[in-house]
Amino acid sequence: MTAGPLAGHGVLVTRPEQQSADLCRAIETAGGTAIRLPLLEIESRDADDISTDEKRLPRPDLTIYVSPNAVCHGIEWQVANTAVAGIGPSTAAELRAYGSADVIFPADGFDSESLLAHNTLKAVSGKNIRIVRGQQGRELLGSTLAARGARVDYLEVYTRRARHLSEADRQQLENSLRAGQISCITVMSVATLNSLFAALPGTGRELLRCARLVTPSSRVLKNITELMPGLPATLAPGPQADDMILGLIACLTQDKTE
Repeated sequence: MTAGPLAGHGVLVTRPEQQSADLCRAIETAGGTAIRLPLLEIESRDADDISTDEKRLPRPDLTIYVSPNAVCHGIEWQVANTAVAGIGPSTAAELRAYGSADVIFPADGFDSESLLAHNTLKAVSGKNIRIVRGQQGRELLGSTLAARGARVDYLEVYTRRARHLSEADRQQLENSLRAGQISCITVMSVATLNSLFAALPGTGRELLRCARLVTPSSRVLKNITELMPGLPATLAPGPQADDMILGLIACLTQDKTE
């Protein structure tokens, strides 16, 4: 058996397939077993449709990317010689990987609230701000910037939807939870949480109490409390793989002391 802080523990990784490699590798390096079950699907919108939408927008003073997905699917439409911002360190890293050297992002945090606290985003009156995101994204960032006097436009570059699980996949998930083969479940977003709950309808949802959810999002914790009070959950320090490992270790340590 591989030694490490996660040795002997199975961790359900629910990230979209194309984004799960780093976390799975980190789990396995820490001695755990990464169990892959993507609960969301990310697809780029048609390039011609994005291009048509982009041509209707004014030249931005600042373009904000709300996620690494937004960068991956939207960087092609970045306007040259304009400022860019990322909602957190992962998004900033993705922007740098595509050649953006000077990226605005919060020193602490990785959500809309954190970016809105950045000094650059406090004085935006009269500026054109473009937010690159998926369809049906969160509105807090745009509405707050508009209230601060900016003109806000959206460029939606991808779709995000719950992945349909086959009956075999759903049954396997239930069996693994019931057998204690899953110690922790990583939940990166509210959309993922909703998809997880949908995958376990009715009494099957109670099986989630056999594991502990680990999330980097305080919004996810709030939704857990509202939708399923008492469901064990731990807040990780951030969304990057190393942060999630710290959250996983913390949740397992907490289990031992309870």
